[in-house]
Amino acid sequence: MARRKNSKNVSGIGADPFGSKIILKSKELTDNQKKFLKLALNDNTNIIFIGGPAGSTKTYISVYAALRQLQSHDNLDLLYVRTAIESAEKGLGALPGNIEEKFNPYMAPLEDKLTEILPRTTGIKRELLESRRVQAMPINYLRGANWNNKIVIADESQNFSFKELVTLITRIGKGTKLFVCGDFMQSDINGKTGFNEMFDLFNDQESKDKNIYCFKFTENDIKRSQILKYIIYKLQRKLSV
Repeated sequence: MARRKNSKNVSGIGADPFGSKIILKSKELTDNQKKFLKLALNDNTNIIFIGGPAGSTKTYISVYAALRQLQSHDNLDLLYVRTAIESAEKGLGALPGNIEEKFNPYMAPLEDKLTEILPRTTGIKRELLESRRVQAMPINYLRGANWNNKIVIADESQNFSFKELVTLITRIGKGTKLFVCGDFMQSDINGKTGFNEMFDLFNDQESKDKNIYCFKFTENDIKRSQILKYIIYKLQRKLSV
């Protein structure tokens, strides 16, 4: 995917209002995270299906990779997609306000990652959100959309049905890169998840030849806490029996 790289601007003001100002906090990455980052930043990569347990940094490293792309390509935007379903009994209709107000609570994981990755003193998080260079949208409202020059992160994709995932990946247009993050162990839609099936469908050499990849994180990539590593280890052993 050919993208226009931004021009250097020492003052951070002018033709490149954001790219040169996006400074990321330094963070030690695991070997697996570095491997993912190399794949994610490759301009030829189109789609990555990312599987892994809770806390294995699927969302973090995807947002980090997206911001790295926004740093060097000033024509790119970041779109965060998530289901409005947190359980089988709750949806957007239960919340007051318009679609943006309804979806705002579900954007919290993205805002958390932006806070974790971007230095607070720069004010760039607020600028990115207010300029709508970073936006969020529920999966329910994707039909008819056509994405060009975007980095799209689909989060908690184990809560998407196969049909919703089809809608998601068929929105991809020129200059767009798609990260689809999901947890094989969790789903809030009564076992109707389409993520595992979609992951397996594209987990082959033919897809790699088309620059569509499947990537797995494990409990070894969990940075949140040692106790979470142990919990995931026990759960995976139980599920594999």
